[in-house]
Amino acid sequence: MGADIRQFLFCLETEATAMKLHTAAILLLFWLGVFTVHTVKGSASSQPMRKFSCVKLSTKQWNIRNFVNYEKQQVPIDAIMFITAGGIRICVSPSQKWVQAAIKRIDENRPAKRK
Repeated sequence: MGADIRQFLFCLETEATAMKLHTAAILLLFWLGVFTVHTVKGSASSQPMRKFSCVKLSTKQWNIRNFVNYEKQQVPIDAIMFITAGGIRICVSPSQKWVQAAIKRIDENRPAKRK
């Protein structure tokens, strides 16, 4: 009967050790997941993502009164993206003289930021 008790106790010890290893493995995977999500989120959120990018430039000279905003872009090409009141986006070269005049007009019409 003593051998049966020893075998039973040995089985209990083996199960307890297996459960500890199983729990440790689950905790390790959990923390790796948390670390990975934190790292990915941090690196992705540190760089703003553009919804729109200029890949082709318009050569037409546009009526600057239609523009309400603009965005400067350097990648994939150097460009100014003008935005109309209707939300239309027009990409042009920043080196054109009329483009600089349009930027100046938009900047002048923006309300001053309060401190």
